[in-house]
Amino acid sequence: MNLFETFSQLHQNSAPFLLGNIWDVNSAKVFEANGYKAIGVSSQALSNAFGYEDGENLPFDLLLRLAKRVVEVVNIPFSVDLEGGYSRTIDGIVENINKLHDAGVAGINLEDTIAGATRQFQPVADFQKTLSAVADHISRNNLHLFLNIRTDGFLLGMPTALAETLNRIKSYEGSGANSIFVPCITNRDDIKAVVDATKLPINVMCMPGLPDFEELGSLGVKRISMGPFMFSKVYDHAGTLAKAVMNDKNFSSIL
Repeated sequence: MNLFETFSQLHQNSAPFLLGNIWDVNSAKVFEANGYKAIGVSSQALSNAFGYEDGENLPFDLLLRLAKRVVEVVNIPFSVDLEGGYSRTIDGIVENINKLHDAGVAGINLEDTIAGATRQFQPVADFQKTLSAVADHISRNNLHLFLNIRTDGFLLGMPTALAETLNRIKSYEGSGANSIFVPCITNRDDIKAVVDATKLPINVMCMPGLPDFEELGSLGVKRISMGPFMFSKVYDHAGTLAKAVMNDKNFSSIL
């Protein structure tokens, strides 16, 4: 199997797989060396690593350069978070997708919100039009790309998050999505309702209160992401070590 086929198959197994979310080439190598079956960009972690705020503030060229280099040095499927597409036009989004496909990535994430001063939902009909055009382009050109569609009702903290998510899933399922990503969902009953609402694999993300992996598997979840949390923990620890070197006036804490 090629990497796209391998990545697709991971979403069909009885147990969910854990996606290692990277922010640079070395983090990609660390996840691969520790047995992860696939990796993906955390847009927040990558943006923060380069000194940018999340939300398409990182230049696309930097994202593309990272994608090319990661594909060169790891042998497991790699998915890229394209956020809202790095363009507000379908042609622009498709052009960016072509560049990532040519770089050798196995999948992409595409969000139904647009970041700005505040993050805003795209109207269902508008995003459905974009998704259909993207999926049609992937199909017509035989691009080997797994399309993971993120819907943000829970991320936005909407009081009607579950109803909004279920409504959007119905639209996206028929528009070419390969899986659905619901970040910030944690309640067991909500997760079960989302899984039962679609035949598509469901992706959830590390959050306080998220059930453990075994329970997520029993609920029917197929993919588990870690988002920016590993990045944040690594740099929290780096800060602790940096402070220890300064306070101890020696390097024992890092030797």
